[in-house]
Amino acid sequence: MTYILSFIVAFGVTAIAGQILIPILRRLKAGQSIKEIGPVWHMAKQGTPTMGGIMFIAGIFIAILVTGWQDFSQGRFGALFVFLFALVFGVIGFLDDFMKVKYHKNEGLTAPQKFLLQLAAAIVFTVLLRYTGYLTPDLYIPFFNVEIVGIPWIVYMIFAAFVMVGTVNAVNLTDGIDGLATGVTIPVMIFYVAVSAWYGKSDLVTVSAAMAGGLSAFLIYNFHPAKVFMGDTGSLFLGGAVCGMAFALDLPLVIPIVGLVYVLEVLSDIIQVVYFKKTGGKRFFRMAPLHHHLELGGWSETKLFCVFSGATLILCVLAFWGVMYRYPM
Repeated sequence: MTYILSFIVAFGVTAIAGQILIPILRRLKAGQSIKEIGPVWHMAKQGTPTMGGIMFIAGIFIAILVTGWQDFSQGRFGALFVFLFALVFGVIGFLDDFMKVKYHKNEGLTAPQKFLLQLAAAIVFTVLLRYTGYLTPDLYIPFFNVEIVGIPWIVYMIFAAFVMVGTVNAVNLTDGIDGLATGVTIPVMIFYVAVSAWYGKSDLVTVSAAMAGGLSAFLIYNFHPAKVFMGDTGSLFLGGAVCGMAFALDLPLVIPIVGLVYVLEVLSDIIQVVYFKKTGGKRFFRMAPLHHHLELGGWSETKLFCVFSGATLILCVLAFWGVMYRYPM
């Protein structure tokens, strides 16, 4: 079956790419700069190669090319749309990573620069999906099997841009300990495989299966203790893939369900900042985002990986039940 082949190709290419890329990154001294405000034991990770997201991006791309020709020949380009959308964010992340490595500090592009680039990508992608028939002006509500019909296009555009930019940065924030963003995103991609197959969208099955395969191989190198970090190159790409798949399936409201971990991570950061300002320097959490709060409470990186990934898997199963009756079988 095509989706199995897509998974295998992405897994194989990514696994091989890791053997080639990691030594190159070491020779280039493309090491991660660790924030001094983070947990003190994270300083031991200083210098671990970053920009490892390149390996699974390459694996996913090759898998799409190898397995997507039938869909392309029949005019179904959803896999390419989602991949290119995610790739734009990956390029933004690569620029950010490159500046960090070049100047040996943990800051790359400025926040306004990132925001404007991400906003432009979100608007272009939304328009593309709308005019190629993937996206409707209706908003499906999971579990209730109802739709809010006929939303004005400009209102939907604003909503979509907000969700996309927010999702991308939430996934980026989740990438704070070894394997976490990878482990949480794998079940999300498997969920997209299941829903795409259930809805009969073969092109989206291909890309989501490739994503799952590439990330599974990357986990070989990224699980604690990580031999390589995905960097913003990888985490922004994943954020684009997570929201890109949701919108391509016309299911944006499924994001806070399957991506609850992402939501909690970004909410913890917002709460921390607001509480700090309102109380004149007090902290609501030991440290934000949430995974650092739990780390300082005694959770190991492995425990965080298992709990967050396991919880996401359960949420994905529930989400599938919540959207499976959208179209009559």
